[in-house]
Amino acid sequence: MEKPIIFSIDDDQQVLNAIARDLKVKYSSQYKIISTASAKEALERITELKNESRAIAMFICDQRMPEMQGIEFFEEALKIYPEAKRVLLTAYSDTEAAINAINKVQLDYYLMKPWDPAEDRLYPVIDDLLTDWQSNYKPDFKGLRVIGYQYSPLSHNIKDYLAGNLIPYLWLDIEKNPEAQHLLEINKLDKEQLPVVLLEDGMILKRPDVATLADSIGSNPEITAEMYDVVIIGAGPAGLAAAVYGASEGLRTLVIERKAPGGQAGTSSRIENYLGFPSGLTGADLTRRAISQARRLGAEFLSPKEVIDIKQVDNYKVITLGDGQEINCRSIIITTGVDYRKLETKGIEDFTGAGIYYGAAITEASACKDKSVYIVGGGNSAGQSAVYLSKFANKVYIIVRKDSLSYTMSSYLIQQISDLPNIEVLIDTEIREAKGDTHLENLIIEHLPTGKITTGDAAALYIFIGAKPFTDWLGTAVQRDQKGFIETGRDLTAYPEFTKQWKLKRDPFLLETSLPGIFAAGDVRSGAMNRVASAVGEGSMAISFVHKYLAEN
Repeated sequence: MEKPIIFSIDDDQQVLNAIARDLKVKYSSQYKIISTASAKEALERITELKNESRAIAMFICDQRMPEMQGIEFFEEALKIYPEAKRVLLTAYSDTEAAINAINKVQLDYYLMKPWDPAEDRLYPVIDDLLTDWQSNYKPDFKGLRVIGYQYSPLSHNIKDYLAGNLIPYLWLDIEKNPEAQHLLEINKLDKEQLPVVLLEDGMILKRPDVATLADSIGSNPEITAEMYDVVIIGAGPAGLAAAVYGASEGLRTLVIERKAPGGQAGTSSRIENYLGFPSGLTGADLTRRAISQARRLGAEFLSPKEVIDIKQVDNYKVITLGDGQEINCRSIIITTGVDYRKLETKGIEDFTGAGIYYGAAITEASACKDKSVYIVGGGNSAGQSAVYLSKFANKVYIIVRKDSLSYTMSSYLIQQISDLPNIEVLIDTEIREAKGDTHLENLIIEHLPTGKITTGDAAALYIFIGAKPFTDWLGTAVQRDQKGFIETGRDLTAYPEFTKQWKLKRDPFLLETSLPGIFAAGDVRSGAMNRVASAVGEGSMAISFVHKYLAEN
């Protein structure tokens, strides 16, 4: 297979030679390095490369050039290779232009000249950007293929699992893709057996559940230790942060996730206000980075596996999984997060997974092209999903019971929504019924102040309401508040049951539950701030308390 290309452009021949030299030293084994001193020549060349179906991973371009400025070059190059990473070479005086380019051409990085030593100032940046590009790069596809009906709940579950676990796959709609029908015919498969998953080794899975799929593709490794220092239950931002810090500090660390890593944040189409990412990042990108970091440091992952019980045995704890498997550990951090509350409206349950989805369901966005979609909810997750879906749908409606989004949504998102002409906010509004045949087709909507009823065509409905903690599996020994969130630290002293149960001379640590050595962090914890950054902070902090607990035992 031909190597992807790193393309550098600079009219200063000395600088061009230097960047080409440094790139070849580190990347020539995996990438073809192309350089030119002319921006116009570069545009002509990349057009030829596009016609030849060559992949360009990155453009590195100087800002000040006689034929056109670097930003102007990126504007044209983006039209041909929108997925290529963009690095602007700048002098100190060009810093303002570089910052403006972040928004104008979605600049990935601006690199100050000179960049010596390359090992410190060039290679770490290029490594990170190329890793990002590789995670989204799709050459001639040779991986998993999923064939099914667009509005099949089982098909949705499979796609959701693969996407959530960052496993590349090709979706083939049996009703729209000729290749899907051809594959069924040559493999003598019936439509009643859909969805089917074709693995890379030729194995065919017929109507697999997520657990069967995970086992078949080897994404569910075996437990390797007889005793873990810490087991983290839940792989959202809090759990992933705990995994990174636990593993980096020498703890034998295991993360158990019942669905897909990332939690609700992992499905976010764009997180704009996370520290250190001026142009924002997707929830999937944040999740991928965290998993990669945790694994590199030694953390282990089990997914999808569901925990059904925790019990204390002597001086250690035993975790029981849904399949009966048991895991021994010295401490536990619960970071199971929250689920969206079920919408108990007529027809909703009938079409869940068939046009109605809880959460972002990014895997279904492309099916909404040129159609009308609805979102229920007024929080940031709903707003981010609306902005993302507006790129596909003809019209996006946001349904909120209150008279404004300002009560629950960040101002930057409200501004983005107001700037998009195909998003409409329906205030003081509720859904009364969902209708359709085999999938969602219409929504009956009521304007609460007037009682006016309208019917709207709906290709999809995305639900982002409420926050129900995933704690029903916990026994009564772990104290929870009236809504089911886990109580920790000094807040436990308000419960009479706790004073009878707690036997240690010390008070519980800040994030410790009513059971010594079991901690809670992130959205599942009572009183937690529902933000990605705060969840990451709590997950990191929990490890410090784990160390204190282990020192006692």
